[in-house]
Amino acid sequence: MNALRPVPRTLLRDRAYEAIRDAIVAGDIEPGAVVRDADLAERLGLSRAPVREAFSRLVEEGLLESKPQSYTRVTPVVAAEVRDAAAVVGAMHELATRVAVPLLRDKDVDVMRAANDRFAAAVHAGDVDAALRADDELHDVLVRVSGNRAAAATVARYTPVIRRLERRRFGEGGSCRSAGLHERLIEACADGDTDGAVRVTADIWHTLADLTDAD
Repeated sequence: MNALRPVPRTLLRDRAYEAIRDAIVAGDIEPGAVVRDADLAERLGLSRAPVREAFSRLVEEGLLESKPQSYTRVTPVVAAEVRDAAAVVGAMHELATRVAVPLLRDKDVDVMRAANDRFAAAVHAGDVDAALRADDELHDVLVRVSGNRAAAATVARYTPVIRRLERRRFGEGGSCRSAGLHERLIEACADGDTDGAVRVTADIWHTLADLTDAD
């Protein structure tokens, strides 16, 4: 029985946060929808306390807005806010790339290639979830290898704001042109070309301007 320990409260909070965040990003909980801690706690099989903590975090991150004693609801997708988030996330990826490229090993580049293969296949199949997962896996290699925790935290903090708009564009039949840019990034990484890799990383994030310009 010694192996059976209570689940840490922080894990319940994180579980609630991730589940609600992912539902908002996926559009399962739509912009403008009012959310209630009791309802979501029941659906998640949790008490209301970790759900309330998750709400507070999501308000701070801009995915929820709350008026005390009145409502908590999902924020609209605002192009200017997505542009701001993309500028910050892009800068963090450029920083991570500059640090990571000289440290990359062959197996790291192989992971990036495999992720891009999955990305391209998912885009071709119209599988939004798989495409975005593969995109994250590819870029996360550079963030992880850089070892910059502040950059990693910033990327994690602002990427969901961007993903909401990306998912909507996919759903509207928008095209994705990143697979070719990924190839250029991977080749620069394989060649140890730090400046080239940083330039391609900047190009990848600048393409998000096309998404926000359409709003």
